[in-house]
Order: sequence, then structure tokens, then C-alpha cells
Amino acid sequence: MIKLSVLDQSPVSSGSTPKEALKRTIELAKLTEELGYHRFWVAEHHNTNGLAGSSPTLLMTHLASQTSRIRIGSGGVLLPQYSPYKVAEDAQLLENLFPNRIDLGLGRSPGGDALTRLALTDGVRKSLNEFPRQIQALKGHLEHNLPSDHPYYGVTAYPLSETKPELWHLGINKRGARSAAELGISFTFGHFIYSVGGQEAIRHYKQEFIPSSYQSKPKTNVCVFVVCAETTEEAEEHAKTLDDWLLKVAKGGDTTVSSIEEVHNRSYSEEELKKISTNRPRMIVGNPAEVKQGLIGLQQKYDNDEFLIITNIHDYEAKKKSYELLAELFPQPSFFQEKDGVCE
Repeated sequence: MIKLSVLDQSPVSSGSTPKEALKRTIELAKLTEELGYHRFWVAEHHNTNGLAGSSPTLLMTHLASQTSRIRIGSGGVLLPQYSPYKVAEDAQLLENLFPNRIDLGLGRSPGGDALTRLALTDGVRKSLNEFPRQIQALKGHLEHNLPSDHPYYGVTAYPLSETKPELWHLGINKRGARSAAELGISFTFGHFIYSVGGQEAIRHYKQEFIPSSYQSKPKTNVCVFVVCAETTEEAEEHAKTLDDWLLKVAKGGDTTVSSIEEVHNRSYSEEELKKISTNRPRMIVGNPAEVKQGLIGLQQKYDNDEFLIITNIHDYEAKKKSYELLAELFPQPSFFQEKDGVCE
């Protein structure tokens, strides 16, 4: 069985507003919970007008309060910009409010350009190379077992919680996989960002995994763009807005998701058309039979435990339909019960 989850970046469609984008994220969380999806993650982006999710932990609180079973998580909190201690406090507060439903996904991405990073850190120049150390410190705060020689030994992350959030390391290469394995936490491969090297990364993670207090076995998911519709032609039409959006993100500036009409009225250079073709391996597009074949093939390639599905297209109704068709292709139990990473 292919296990399905969601990553939603609260994309802002042209002609719409950030407020509407966030309302749609909430609606999508409720819908995918009803459809049996396992987790619903939200992302963190800064200084971009096309993605409304600038604070995953704030959004997670609201999403968890609007749902009852689906796991709510971050994909992810950009730890290099923050204090591991503060992130631990936020995670434990969430875990107290919503026990056994919180996923804390952690990313190394800067979350914006150099100036945006400085604004986030209030001028402190923090190295991305500190990420492994920061995760280790965060884990120590959550487990309350910082070593005695740690500079913050004796500082406790409150409120204490009887349960712990599930920790996920987000990565797109072997380096991230190695870090997740050494820490004994779960690993997410961002196929939707970079479709090369995932096999080696996941294989390395599983081979090098060291059991921890969080889990005794390795656990993986793979995040991929999916656009599914009743016909191939309809899916391809909606996917054009995703193709266009990825070009806009790469350029910077306006990152709202253009409508199909706007895409049809736009002319593309040879270089842009080549980039669109290069981006296509990051996504699976088609009718239900084609998408099913694509996801099964991708799972055989990666040997992953689940997929995080992301669908950044302009038409929200088509986006919902895509998630509904996927749930029909891969029926999900109405509620997953997990123990130590094993679905029971």
C-alpha cells in the first residue's frame, strides 16, 4: 500500500489574496483528513508574495485545532535562522496541545536571499554548516539530555510533555540523509526540489541509521509534485500553471500562480521551454492510471514508506480533485495508528 500525505505551501493564485490562500490550506487539511491522508505539512518561505506560509508553527496550531486525526507538521522549520531551544519550546507546546499529532520537520534552506536571512536573524550571520549541530541541540532539548559540557546544560525547554513530536530531517542529498541517520530520526527526500540522487540518499540513510529514543527503525517519505485529473489533457492543462510557477520562482519577483489563461497568453523563450522540460521529472502529471503508474514506479525506485503530495496549480477545485483521485487510487485507512514508526 502506498501511504499518502500532503505538503501545502499556501500558494497564492493570481487574482486571489494571501487570506484566501490560507483559507484554502485549512479547507484542504480538512478534506485530506476525511480522505484518509496520514499527515498534512506546511512550509516556511520568506520575502515572496506567492506563498503565504511564512510561519509553519503558527499555522500548524490553527490546522491542528481545525482537524482531529491527521498529523500536522512542518515541512519544514528552517532551523539555521532560529534558536534550537526556542524551536524545542514551540514543539513541546504544540505536543501538549495536540498529543501524538505533531511532526517537526527541519530544513537547512536559507528561506530567502542573503538580505532576507539577515533580516530573520536580526543581522547575526549564521552559517548553514551549523545545521547538524543545531539539530543535535534541538534533540537534546526535546529529550532533556544535553551533555553536561553543553553551554546550555541546565536550561530546560518547557512546557514538559508526556509525548514527543516526530522529528523529520528534510534533505535533497546524501549529506542530509547522513545527518538523519546519525541522529536516528526520519528522513524526507525533496524530489519536488531535486529529482536526482534520491536513491543513493535514501539507501545511505537506511544503511547508516542508528536507532534512537525516537525510533528503532528508519522511516522515509518522498515529496513530489502531482497533478491528477480525469483525463491526460486536463491534467496537462493544469500542470502548465505549475510549469509557469516554477519559472517565476526561479526568477524571483512575482511568485503568484498564474491562471491557465495567463499562461496561454504568455510567450516563452527557448531557454524557458528547456527549463520547463528539465523541471518535469520533479512531477507526475496525468490521468489516474498514469499517475498510479508513476507513483508506483517512483516508490520502486526509492523504496520509501510514503509520499508527500504537493499540487501547486492555479485552479483550487482542480487541486482538490487531484487529491480526491489519488485517495481513490490508493485507499487510505481512515486513521493510522503508529508505534515506533510502524503502521498498525
